[in-house]
Amino acid sequence: MKKEEYLELYRQMVLIRRTEERAAELYQQGKIGGFLHLYIGQEAVSTGLVAARQPQDRMITAYRDHGVAINVGLTAKEVMSELLGKATGMSKGKGGSMHMASVEKNFWGGHAIVGAHLPIAAGLALGDQYRGGDGVTICMFGDGATNIGYFHEGLNLSKVWDLPVLWVCENNQYGMGTAVERASAVSEIRQKAEGYGIPNERIEGMDVLEVKKAAEKALAYIREGNGPYFLEIMTYRFRGHSMGDPERYRESEEVDCWQKEDPIGVLHRWIVENKKATEEELKQIIADVEQEVEEAVEFAENSPEPAPEELFADIYAEEV
Repeated sequence: MKKEEYLELYRQMVLIRRTEERAAELYQQGKIGGFLHLYIGQEAVSTGLVAARQPQDRMITAYRDHGVAINVGLTAKEVMSELLGKATGMSKGKGGSMHMASVEKNFWGGHAIVGAHLPIAAGLALGDQYRGGDGVTICMFGDGATNIGYFHEGLNLSKVWDLPVLWVCENNQYGMGTAVERASAVSEIRQKAEGYGIPNERIEGMDVLEVKKAAEKALAYIREGNGPYFLEIMTYRFRGHSMGDPERYRESEEVDCWQKEDPIGVLHRWIVENKKATEEELKQIIADVEQEVEEAVEFAENSPEPAPEELFADIYAEEV
């Protein structure tokens, strides 16, 4: 990788972090409604995955989707506007936090119902297989979704038909407030892929370079026509499940321990120690991101609300 590539990974993670922090502040001010699930702590997962994908590869994820939206190329202005329900958001202010998507960026959501997007991912992959392309569908979901029927249906069918799907479990240790070991019969989520004959791997998710490397390996395997692959990526959310989470289910010492492996800090140290860039260059990136996010907030707050007639728009697909 070139120096610019390392710095771009760093910039994206810092941009996600600062966007999420400002979103939390705006939520507390009553400017963002509904639910708000922050990606703070998990930035290395989506950043590494998207860095490994090719343009024809589809992305689809659950409701913790702001980071993925930024990684695929949607701007901070589009993300912030969508969070505030403004017409300038990528979903015209009608999707909000949990339904970010962009056909142009090959990003198919943002899905609020736990596990419900996994069969959709299988369908996207079936379409690519039918058309004969080499696109792979990268489907991200949380550990809690692996106890849902959709998970087993999606994985089973993907192996029956050898669909080009990369299944990615973001194991952040908790399904809402329930620890994995209290809800899953197996100690490692990747073991669930064994029952469907899907090759699998468990990797460290606080290191963006490791995520990128593992994703490149898995995508190459799938692109060769070998069928689906399963990655369990070990990560941790530093904030609650959503903004209303009192976090009574975990000790502060546990959070503090994980924060020592902050994905941004891990890459920061690696870049400096390996002389890929200087501290000054990284500080400049942080300053630039701070300005970008503040401009995004100002843009979103000054953007118009969706017009009333938008209630009736985008309900049906136009005949082609």
